[in-house]
Amino acid sequence: MLTRRHLRIKVMQAVFVFHRQRPDDLKELEKFLNGSMTQTFVLFLYMLQLLVKIHELAEQRFKLAQDRFTGSEAVKNPSRALIENKVLIELAKSPALKEALKKRKLDPWHLDSKYVERLYEQIVNDKIFVMYASEESDSIKKDQNFVNSIFSEIIAPDDELMSYLEDANITWMDDYPLVNTEIIKFVRKIKVNKEITLPELVKDSEDIKFAMDLFRRTILNHDELWNRLEGKTPNWDSERIAQIDAVMIMMAQCEFLYFPSIPVKVSLNEYLEISKDYSSPKSRIFINGILDNLLKQFQKDDMINKIGRGTM
Repeated sequence: MLTRRHLRIKVMQAVFVFHRQRPDDLKELEKFLNGSMTQTFVLFLYMLQLLVKIHELAEQRFKLAQDRFTGSEAVKNPSRALIENKVLIELAKSPALKEALKKRKLDPWHLDSKYVERLYEQIVNDKIFVMYASEESDSIKKDQNFVNSIFSEIIAPDDELMSYLEDANITWMDDYPLVNTEIIKFVRKIKVNKEITLPELVKDSEDIKFAMDLFRRTILNHDELWNRLEGKTPNWDSERIAQIDAVMIMMAQCEFLYFPSIPVKVSLNEYLEISKDYSSPKSRIFINGILDNLLKQFQKDDMINKIGRGTM
């Protein structure tokens, strides 16, 4: 789920806090970084459980409609399309999802059912649902496409939902696009009567170690990395350099110098890509120029020692 780029972003956020606050004790920041990583998976669980709760509400509404003594047949017997969706059924009965929530003592949406109810109403009144309910095809692919359509076009873009999640955990807004993409991919893999396997937070346990090492090395060498940055910006007052840009440049330096197995080009490209989302276009050009100058100086001084093929 979390790639090295996402981990770099989380490290960047923690280093940014240090750069501004300069706390004496790093344990709280390390705790913040570790929590930020694990909370990505919690958000994934929240979004999956939201689909389950919408399915549960559909069942409740159908039962209430059938219990009515008056009204038209359409009112007393609404469409069962949402209830019979195979993807939602598999999610609702998934032992893996239930266990993951229980393990973390999570009960998403229990006290915030208004979001479930509002999204449910939007879904059943949307043309996506009307078209889905009218199709005679009965396939898992049809059900997968429907769930992904309502998720990507109704649920994920919902402003009130995003505000709620941002209030619940400020780092979730950076995770939101990633998690939503993971949900789409996850839904495509769901099969009928086949046990659901939840994705891992990271593909390799070494990735978590990389993130913590990158954070610690950047902080421990902070002043040296910062001073070197100032030396490469003679036409810039250090106070004018955007702090987030400075953090990215320091982290890139750190990878150039202290992570021998990571190719220089990989580090350079990663931070330039991150800068697209966290800096202005002019900042990206500035970052690229500074890193290029620093690399030339490091190579001239024989400071870069990479190991393995393709690491330079």
